[in-house]
Amino acid sequence: MSEGPILVTGAAGFIGMHTAERLLARGETVVGIDNFNTYYDPALKEARAARLQAREGFRLVRADIAEHEQVLALVRDQGIKRIVHLAAQAGVRYSLENPFAYERSNLAGHLSILEAARHAEVQHLVYASSSSVYGDRPLEGSGFREDDPTVTPVSLYAATKRSCELLSQSYAKLYGFPQSGLRFFTVYGPWGRPDMAYFSFTRKIARGEPIEVYGEGRMARDFTYIDDIVDGIVGVLDHPPAPGGHEVYNIGDSQPVGLMEMISTLEEAIGAEARKIMRPMQPGDVTATYADISKLNALIGYRPRVPLKEGLEKFAAWWRGYENG
Repeated sequence: MSEGPILVTGAAGFIGMHTAERLLARGETVVGIDNFNTYYDPALKEARAARLQAREGFRLVRADIAEHEQVLALVRDQGIKRIVHLAAQAGVRYSLENPFAYERSNLAGHLSILEAARHAEVQHLVYASSSSVYGDRPLEGSGFREDDPTVTPVSLYAATKRSCELLSQSYAKLYGFPQSGLRFFTVYGPWGRPDMAYFSFTRKIARGEPIEVYGEGRMARDFTYIDDIVDGIVGVLDHPPAPGGHEVYNIGDSQPVGLMEMISTLEEAIGAEARKIMRPMQPGDVTATYADISKLNALIGYRPRVPLKEGLEKFAAWWRGYENG
């Protein structure tokens, strides 16, 4: 590839590692940045980073994206013209306990990337947003559309992700570099995040421990397998808007699944039945997510290929190896 290295932020994260691997596989040079925070076990992040560092064409930088001068120097020194910005403080419930982590990683961090992009004349910035920006709304019609209202976030996490979209909109208009935001819908798969329900359920079911089912099992999610997500990220990276353009895309499976159905599918993949403790909805949770992906399909022909059963089987197989490794 001739356009110089690509910066992937959050490269030791779940989506970041898989995205960097895909880019390396097609011959790109990748610079990854991550601060290896302790939101969940850093050993998993170290294992992901080790996979990347074993690949030709990858360089890892251990740094905090909120340190804007360091980020700008990195982008300039490496000649970076394309950025996939995935670093963020994730998790709805954790935002109730530690709000300033979201202010630093999501708001200051995003602004830092924007400033680096404008000063280094980056050609395309692709960044992670979230389906949480849609708020809590009924599961109906053809799914959540990008032009639906996004003015009622029910968590600080959601508010920060919507704020990032607004920051990007203003920077694209002011400084002319193209940007694409991706609203992720419940990403799962091998090397995933331990705080996600499917991951924590797997661990507990395998150990014979009870699982807590929030929303009394009535919630539904648009579970999207990691390979399908990476297809979308890389496809969007290759299709920037016009100079000064800013586009937001849903990226999901477009097939919402009830929580109880997900659990039963996971039980089959693990080969054990879960002991369930039913709990009410938690503050910040939403009832359902449902992606309308017609806009992304029109751009790159995006169409997820991995059904939930196959994806959870692949995750369970990876988990057994990782836990026993």
